[in-house]
Amino acid sequence: MIYCLTGKVVKKTLDAAVISCGGVGYLAQVPASVAAALPGPGGEATLYTVMNVTENDVSLFGFASEAQRECFLLLTGVSGVGPKVGLAILNVLTPDRAALAISAGDHKAFTAASGVGPKLAQRIVLELKDKVGKGLVEGVSLSDVSGAAAAPAAGAAQAIAALVSLGYSQSEAALAVAKIDDALPVEEIIKLALRSMAGRR
Repeated sequence: MIYCLTGKVVKKTLDAAVISCGGVGYLAQVPASVAAALPGPGGEATLYTVMNVTENDVSLFGFASEAQRECFLLLTGVSGVGPKVGLAILNVLTPDRAALAISAGDHKAFTAASGVGPKLAQRIVLELKDKVGKGLVEGVSLSDVSGAAAAPAAGAAQAIAALVSLGYSQSEAALAVAKIDDALPVEEIIKLALRSMAGRR
C-alpha cells in the first residue's frame, strides 16, 4: 500500500500527475483542483494516495491532504460510487463541505459533481450520515458540522430559509448561521451570515 508520494513533478495534466520518487515515476489520477495547485515539472510535491486494484487494472489516486484522501475512501465505500465519481465529487466539494452536506442531509450538493444523479446523491447522504456524525472523516471541522446539523432555533431557521432563497445551498447557509448567536434578530443573523459567506467566496 502506497500511503503518500513525495518527489519531483515529471508531468501534470488536468486530472493526473506523474511524481518521480527514487527514480520511479508514479502516475496518479487527481481531482482537477489538486492538479491545478501542483507545481510545474521539476517542482517538489507530496500526494496522499489510494491504490485501487481491480481484476484488470491497478490505479493510483492522489490527493493534496489526508482529509481529502479519507473523504475519497469514505465516498468510494458507498455502493455505486467508483473512483471516477469520487474524484468528481472532490472536484466540486472540499472534505468539510462534503461532511457538512451529508450531516445536513443536503444531497443536492453532490449532484453538482459529474456522474452523480439525485438517486446516487441521496444514497451517499443516507449511507454516510452516521459515519460523518461519529466523526470518521479526519481533518473535517466536525464541531461546525454538528452545530449546523442540530435543529436550528426559530430565528436561525428563518435566516437559513432566507439565505437559501438568495441562492445559497442549504449546507452553506446552515454552516454560516451555526456560527452566529441565534438570539440575535433574524435580520442581523442574515446580515452577519452574508458577510461571512462573502468573505469565503
